[in-house]
Amino acid sequence: MANAATMTAHGGQQYNYDIVKKFSIMALVWGVVGMSVGVMIASQLAWPVLNFDIPEITFGRLRPVHTTLVIFGFGGNALFATSYYVVQRTCQVRLYSDALASFTFWGWNLAGVLGVVTYMMGYTQGREYAEFTWPIDILIAVVWVVYFWVFVQTLVRRNQPHIYVANWFYIAFILATALLHIFNNLAVPVSLFGLESYSMFSGAQDAMTQWWYGHNAVGFFLTAAFLGMMYYFVPKQAGRPIYSYRLSIVHFWALIFLYMWVGTHHLHWTAIPDWTSTLAATFSILLLMPSWGGMINGVMTLSGAWDKLRSDPIMLFMITSLSFYGMSTFEGPMMSLKSVNALSHYTDWTVGHVHSGALGWVAMISFGALYHLIPRLWNTTLYSLRLVYVHFFLATVGIVLYITALWVAGIGQGLMLRAFDEYGNLAYSFIESVVFLHKPYVVRAIGGGFFVAGILVMAFNTYMTISRAKREAAQPAAVAHAASA
Repeated sequence: MANAATMTAHGGQQYNYDIVKKFSIMALVWGVVGMSVGVMIASQLAWPVLNFDIPEITFGRLRPVHTTLVIFGFGGNALFATSYYVVQRTCQVRLYSDALASFTFWGWNLAGVLGVVTYMMGYTQGREYAEFTWPIDILIAVVWVVYFWVFVQTLVRRNQPHIYVANWFYIAFILATALLHIFNNLAVPVSLFGLESYSMFSGAQDAMTQWWYGHNAVGFFLTAAFLGMMYYFVPKQAGRPIYSYRLSIVHFWALIFLYMWVGTHHLHWTAIPDWTSTLAATFSILLLMPSWGGMINGVMTLSGAWDKLRSDPIMLFMITSLSFYGMSTFEGPMMSLKSVNALSHYTDWTVGHVHSGALGWVAMISFGALYHLIPRLWNTTLYSLRLVYVHFFLATVGIVLYITALWVAGIGQGLMLRAFDEYGNLAYSFIESVVFLHKPYVVRAIGGGFFVAGILVMAFNTYMTISRAKREAAQPAAVAHAASA
């Protein structure tokens, strides 16, 4: 198995798999918790009576808990795990520092725990995309700089002259995320030992800074980073080389250049200068080309190996994730057009679009990568391939229910709030549009329930896989001990 190839002549381990194991397990832990909280707050929107008279578990406080745990807890840990694994395997060298890698694990997950606690206590910066309090922001920045240093120094010490393209995407994601986090969270604390602070931006500048961060967090943390994951794990699972290495290079540079400019398309029809949103919409349309180039590159990697879709459920996760990546990166540029945005702005269509990418692309490629990783990390086979199929169908049904419900909700909202009667008055009151949302919200909560059921199946499958691996590893030791006795 994989571990047999990772032993050096003196018996030590060539690669640091322990840190990859820790991040992989925590990705699943935070995934289960964060997605369960998502179902809870979706249910609170569908049935407001579920907002009990307990401030800590009301929608307003749990919503940032959900987004933080799913994006940074589940997604972040999956990215740490896969990037540390990929950079070692493709460079054929051990991580630069085991101690610093361990620091990134404990620091990152401590920040997540502190974020959850402070959110539920009601402490935030009061901004849409800068919700952590300033001490947690500093901790994240320190962890991220260490992460960058470990990754770069590992690349510097590589035993291969070539830097594989997956590492290009990972390093771009690390650099861009550091830039985004630091500048978006520039703040002046009120006191040294308090959690309150004032942002260094205000008004339209604050909005533009937040959406420069918000959309580029999608562009680099949730797209470029997971493309790094795709460029390694799809070819490995398919047993085929990447379809076009030249296309991957064009994909990388076009994506990296264009993404930084598009955040302001979230601010159409607001007080920002009109030229800024026009520029953002223009670059958003241009993003179609590199985005679909990457999607096609991943899908066409299966050329000559399409039969794997009939026999390999892990490949199903990966190819479905690429399909959702293609759909989401078509829908996003369309929604950036001012005429379309006039209908979609401030509606649940945007929420549905985000979850099409988050669940369909980010979560599905992460599930596929983790299913590939876990048996190799523990030198065993998956406990049950049948449960992988079960997970796949639960997740897919959940995504379809979720995004379909919110397309109906969002487009219905937009049409109702723009409708006029024959006298030029609004045809519907705001409360009528809220009443209309009830049924789509119920379907959204059901779809989320399916998705959570899927990750619970994965968590069980993973637990049983690791348990069996530990039993298998203990048997030779027990036999050796009996023989020596």
